[in-house]
Amino acid sequence: MMPKGRKAAYMISAVADQYQIHPQTLRLYEREGLLKPSRSEGNTRLYTDEDLERLEVILKLTRDLGVNLAGVEIILNMREKMAEMQRQIEEFVSSLNTEISQRSRPMAVESVNSLIPVIEVKRTKKS
Repeated sequence: MMPKGRKAAYMISAVADQYQIHPQTLRLYEREGLLKPSRSEGNTRLYTDEDLERLEVILKLTRDLGVNLAGVEIILNMREKMAEMQRQIEEFVSSLNTEISQRSRPMAVESVNSLIPVIEVKRTKKS
């Protein structure tokens, strides 16, 4: 079992074998900024599961769709921006839902939670 906070990591040779590519291709992807594997203390490239997912996208774009590396970089950057925008939209919708639910509470509940208690005073008519 792996300690908490540590992720599985694969060496360049294992990744190259698994995806049937030359290790130099992985090094090229790193030089181009498409992959950013971590490094061990001995400076060995270590690929995480997230790196492998990104590699699969790169290979699909290059092998199946014929996209060149410049196009791959643009597509990957756009995907990251879209994911960030999606996160921001979800955060906005969540805060909006919270605001709406707070505003739809009855006034009596709000007065109980206020800093200054609101007391209703009944007035009688003078004759």
